[in-house]
Amino acid sequence: MPFDVQDLSGTFSVGDIAIALSLSFVLSAMIGWVYRFTHRNVSYSQSYVQTLVILGMLIALIMLVVGSNIARAFALVGALSVVRFRNAIKETRDVGFIFLVMGVGMAAGTRFYTLAIVAAVAICLIILVMYRFNWFASSIQRQVVKVQVPPDGDHTAHIQDVLIAHTSEFELVSIESIRGGALTEMMYTVRLKKGHGPGELIAALGERTGGQRVTVLTGYDQTDL
Repeated sequence: MPFDVQDLSGTFSVGDIAIALSLSFVLSAMIGWVYRFTHRNVSYSQSYVQTLVILGMLIALIMLVVGSNIARAFALVGALSVVRFRNAIKETRDVGFIFLVMGVGMAAGTRFYTLAIVAAVAICLIILVMYRFNWFASSIQRQVVKVQVPPDGDHTAHIQDVLIAHTSEFELVSIESIRGGALTEMMYTVRLKKGHGPGELIAALGERTGGQRVTVLTGYDQTDL
C-alpha cells in the first residue's frame, strides 16, 4: 500500500501567507512601539513587547490553518487548552494590548487586510490621544501609610492624632500581626494636606511608634523611616 502524503497548503497561496504574516508583524510591531511610548509604570518589559509581536503573527498563522474548517478549529482549541501561563499580568492595560494584537492577527490571518490596518491604526491613535491628553486621570492623589507598632499599648489613638494633623482624610484599611506577634502593622489610605509632605508625616509618626518602621507609598515612590 503506497504511502500517500497530502499537502493542504494549496488552499491558500504563498502570497496569502507572506501578506498575512508580514502585515501581522508590521501592525503588531506598531502596537508594540505604541505600548512602549505610552508606558508610564516602572514594570516595562522588553520580553512582553516582543511577545506581543510574536503573538500577533502566531494568531495570523493559526487563522490560516483553521480557515473555515470547524473541525480544525475545535482541534486547535483542544491542543491549545493544555498550555498554562504562569506569569501574572502586572497592569490591566497589558491585557488590552494582548487582545489588540490578537484581533489584528485574526483579521490578517483571515485575509481581512483593510480591516486589520484600519483597526490597528485607529486604536493606536486613540491610545496616543489618551496618553497625550492624560484622559481619565484622577486629580486626587492618595497615599498608603504603613505603620508598625509594638502590640502592647494603645498606639492607634496617637497615630490618628498625627494623621488628623497632617492629612485631610484617612481610612484604616487593615491591621495585621507580623514577626510572630512581635509587632502590629496598621495600613491607612490618606490624603495629605496642602503644604505637608511625606517626610513630615513619617517624622511625626516615628515619634509616636517607638522608633518602629513607617512607610509612605506615594504613587510609584516609596519613602521609609
